[in-house]
Amino acid sequence: MNAEKPEWVEHAESILETLNEGAVIADESGHVLFVNTVFEEMTGIPRENMIGREARSLYQRPEDYAVAQEIRTKMLQKGRGREEFFLPTKDGGRVPVVVSVRSVLGPDGRKLGVITLTDISEQKAAEEKLRAANEQLEARQKEIEEDLALAARVQRSLEPKSIVWGHIKVESFYHPAHAIGGDFGLVSPLDDRYLNLLVCDVSGHGITSALVANRIYSETIKQLGNGAPLGDMLSYLNCFVMQSIGISDFFFTLAAARIDRSGRRMVFAGAGHPPAMIVRPGAPPRLLESRSMVLGTLPEAVEADAAVEVELEPGERVVLYSDGITDVFNSRGQILGIEGVQNIVRETSLLPFPEMREGVLRRVAAWRQGPVTDDMSLVLVEV
Repeated sequence: MNAEKPEWVEHAESILETLNEGAVIADESGHVLFVNTVFEEMTGIPRENMIGREARSLYQRPEDYAVAQEIRTKMLQKGRGREEFFLPTKDGGRVPVVVSVRSVLGPDGRKLGVITLTDISEQKAAEEKLRAANEQLEARQKEIEEDLALAARVQRSLEPKSIVWGHIKVESFYHPAHAIGGDFGLVSPLDDRYLNLLVCDVSGHGITSALVANRIYSETIKQLGNGAPLGDMLSYLNCFVMQSIGISDFFFTLAAARIDRSGRRMVFAGAGHPPAMIVRPGAPPRLLESRSMVLGTLPEAVEADAAVEVELEPGERVVLYSDGITDVFNSRGQILGIEGVQNIVRETSLLPFPEMREGVLRRVAAWRQGPVTDDMSLVLVEV
């Protein structure tokens, strides 16, 4: 007949039986003295098949028992501890648990281990779903980054090129605020008759602006290639965007110049764009204001006399740019603005023409506090 259990043992077992987690009492030699109902359900092993046996007998995989022993020994040496572990089940499965071990001394001086095990299957399943979702997000993010890199390469191929055309020299610059942007520029000779120059700024930033900008670019190239008058080109682009794209709260601005082969006659047309500048080295630049409103919102945005003819003198320089050049702020919150750009153009017009572009960009960057926040386009011409 089995000896009657000490009262303290019965008290401990009654407490452990009420827990919502598995509980085991084992002696120093690893023999199981008690398991509660929850532990019995977790393993699927009847408690009579566990009590009095070595814990080793519960493990079908020796490596699992070795890990369990290492955790148990470490915790008992410290007096308590908490670790994650896989609990073997009767059917050969493994339940993820958090195991907590506390070393206690019974009235008879024996050291016992009180082990509690919390089933974290749901937590692990959630973690696995989260891990899988993160992997999918990372894969999608990689695809997006690859697409953006390709789009950026395509957009860079459309950047205005620095050229020498007869007696006319052109320097250009383009820098998007993000991987891709909504600005674009054009330096496009038409046969030997004249040179087309253009800067366009599509509202917003990023993918949508870039896609719309590329669509406008294609239509602009077609219009310039056909030799359309600049005013007619503005009207066409305005109607095209309103009818074909039709994005609400969307607009674009544009400044275009057409210089004949002699370099003495220029036609200019702007729509809602910062004024172009004509500068003689060292002199205050004169402004060519846009006569038309921003495009893409109103059918009547383009004025009947949208274009203006200008006579150019030898040595004069023409400056086209987007508001990424003007709308920059210094550390005191002051905007550079048109007047500030005029001063920069006057100062840099004294530089040799190939150095003027970098001179403008350095001075704009020196004014700006913080990183670039808007797409920047710049086209310089010397006749």
